[in-house]
Amino acid sequence: MKVLSWLTIAVVVLWAIVPWVFTGHDPLAGVPADKLQPPSAAHWFGTDAVGRDVFARVVHGSVHSLSGAFVAVGVGLVLGTLLGLLAGAAGGAADEVIMRGVDVLLSVPGLLLALTVIILLGPGTVNVAIAVGIASVAAFARLSRAEVVRVRRSDYVEAAFGSGGTFAGVLWRHVLPNSLGPVVALAALQFGVAILAISTLGFLGYGAEPPTPEWGLLISEGRNYLATSWWLTTLPGAVVVAVVLAAGRISKEIR
Repeated sequence: MKVLSWLTIAVVVLWAIVPWVFTGHDPLAGVPADKLQPPSAAHWFGTDAVGRDVFARVVHGSVHSLSGAFVAVGVGLVLGTLLGLLAGAAGGAADEVIMRGVDVLLSVPGLLLALTVIILLGPGTVNVAIAVGIASVAAFARLSRAEVVRVRRSDYVEAAFGSGGTFAGVLWRHVLPNSLGPVVALAALQFGVAILAISTLGFLGYGAEPPTPEWGLLISEGRNYLATSWWLTTLPGAVVVAVVLAAGRISKEIR
């Protein structure tokens, strides 16, 4: 399972980097005579209502979903880690204020929080990624703060302070590096969660505009044909599920 998970992520990343290696079909150009054809040797995932190759659209759409997930994880990781580091290292009133704010964020469902941010920023791929990232800040902050508090009480950190180390220097050289392990594992898990959230928001119409081949939008476009052309939603959805499960397995291995 571990090898399969890494292979799944590697293939999808290659889809995003060199999509033309995996498919020769144009993801935006359709052939009306080939519309709604089931999966075959010519069209692995079938064709859509205007004759576009679905596999080509999934492959070329991976760059939008993956780049959005990387941005979301980056936003959550950086902001959450900084808040957790500040709260855990400073303690006192700063810890109380930051963590009470984190508790408020955790009390709001992630998708609802992301939708709220999108309403403020407006729809679009980048805004959706930022919104999903902001929704994950609280989870990163709580975990980071817990790890910082644990490391902060270690003997070698106290020795670093005792030998004349500055507050910022000890945090940067000793506390932060030794508290990042679980946070990185969470980032791997959040990568899959971010792909799922971005696809969900794309399905709802807040992400990329048609005819952009974004995964959530592909599933949304095929829902009107689900009774007769199952492959339009099932196969792109299976790709999303496979990537999310692979990211979760990799997160477990990192942890």
